[in-house]
Amino acid sequence: MQLRVFTEPQQGASHDQLERMALAAEDAGFDGFFRSDHVLSMGRTDGLPGPSDAWVTLGALARRTSRIRLGTLVSPATFRLPGMLAVQVAQVDQMSGGRVELGLGAGWYEDEHRAYGIPFPGVKERFDRFEEQLKIITGLWDTPIGEVFSHAGEHYTLTGAPGLPKPVHGRVPIIIGGSGKVRTPNLAARYAGEFNVGFCDVDHVRERYEGLRRQCEAVGRKPDELVLSWTTSAVVGRDDGEVRRRGSAAAADLPALATVGLAGTPAQVVDRIGAYAELGVRRIYLQLIDLDDLDHLELIAAEVMPQLPETPQLPEMPEQP
Repeated sequence: MQLRVFTEPQQGASHDQLERMALAAEDAGFDGFFRSDHVLSMGRTDGLPGPSDAWVTLGALARRTSRIRLGTLVSPATFRLPGMLAVQVAQVDQMSGGRVELGLGAGWYEDEHRAYGIPFPGVKERFDRFEEQLKIITGLWDTPIGEVFSHAGEHYTLTGAPGLPKPVHGRVPIIIGGSGKVRTPNLAARYAGEFNVGFCDVDHVRERYEGLRRQCEAVGRKPDELVLSWTTSAVVGRDDGEVRRRGSAAAADLPALATVGLAGTPAQVVDRIGAYAELGVRRIYLQLIDLDDLDHLELIAAEVMPQLPETPQLPEMPEQP
């Protein structure tokens, strides 16, 4: 089982805080350091010191880290034109030596679009743009050097793009996830190397994975070609008092978190993870809100990580559909 750190900088984080946590996560043995891609805080009135751009952040971290995987959960298709996003992600991947992954979604947080003047079309159009971006981004990366890529779609037109720069390993792994029952798993089955389900209980995770398997069968892909992952809030303490203290610092609802996330002592958390491992989860993203609590990282690394089941050989990135 791989553990990755997931941060929400829009809730209030400086780059220095993110860098310290990323370096600590790498030193502690976590597999990845991921961040959200939002520009407006949720449930807060200040969000100080203010938003930061996800790919600028990851580019800086790419040069400061050496082993840990880096990426977004997830970049909204509404934020960037697909051609430029392909360039940005490939460049950060080169800067990291090939350690970048792209989480991409349709976009959902209307308030931040309104706040920063970003168009926010209806659900159908957002998903249409999302699908078209997947075609364009993978098409650009897969275009052989010396050839050009063109695309004439409903929302985007590219003519004679050289498809440069290239990711280090040919294509950056793509992560797709969410609660949609048909279109989201269908796009994952066609384009993703990983399918992610977040912030829900075992029954809902099972239901989402079953939907993915049906869509894989529909497009002629083997379900075990995708990594199954789960994102959850995590509050871990050596005893009940430490759990309550960390829960308070993260403004977490501990009773609810015990049902849809991870809250408790290391032994309790390991037992909880076991239920998800039985569903096929091979990778967990731990949402950690308090970016200054590096002891939290160290505790998880020292007392949770060693007790997790070994990760089997994970599938390679998919070929272009």
